[in-house]
Amino acid sequence: MQHDDIKDRLLDAALIHVAFDGWTEATFKAAVADAGIDPALARALCPRGAVDLALGFHARGDAMMLELLGASHLDGMRFRDKIALAVRLRLEAVPDREAVRRGVTLFAMPQYAADGAKAIWGTCDLIWNTLGDTSRDVNWYTKRATLSAVYSSTVLYWLGDDSPGHEATWAFLDRRIDDVMRFEGMKAKVRGNPLLKPLLAGPEWLAAQIHAPKDRRGDLPGSVGGAD
Repeated sequence: MQHDDIKDRLLDAALIHVAFDGWTEATFKAAVADAGIDPALARALCPRGAVDLALGFHARGDAMMLELLGASHLDGMRFRDKIALAVRLRLEAVPDREAVRRGVTLFAMPQYAADGAKAIWGTCDLIWNTLGDTSRDVNWYTKRATLSAVYSSTVLYWLGDDSPGHEATWAFLDRRIDDVMRFEGMKAKVRGNPLLKPLLAGPEWLAAQIHAPKDRRGDLPGSVGGAD
């Protein structure tokens, strides 16, 4: 059996316990026992126990989102609507909202906050890459940082949303994306204003020195200065 298959078995077994015990050591041990996996092998595959399973659960949702996006008809859609659809599909790919709620609690802990931030950044990077983003300058970072903020706030709203079909969440998501689009429009107006444009000369020069990572599969950092 492949290691990925074993981790999938562990994750499936863990999800039964997460609603009661969270992403904890108790859940990990119960999953190992239920899946009939050798404890030493399970620990070798998941050195941090349930934390690694929680990250695996997030990655599984990302993979499902990509499948759903691939089956969607995006031709003719505005780009902001494609982004909104991707975030919506990512949330609809979640089979267990309580597992996400418990994950939010886990990754709010200081020792795991960086893992949670990296997971969200990875989701947003997948969305931009899948929708054809080709930026290589500072926009590579700002697009992902902005979407990470939109995604995070939408997840928190969704966790407390009991409206039919989560319609309140999708309306909230649309408002957040509209806010971003208005901000981008304001920046464009400033650049087009001959009185205000000189104020951006310094910041835009600095931004032009920042480049995205050479390896699209990587995270941070990129580079500053010459072209990468």
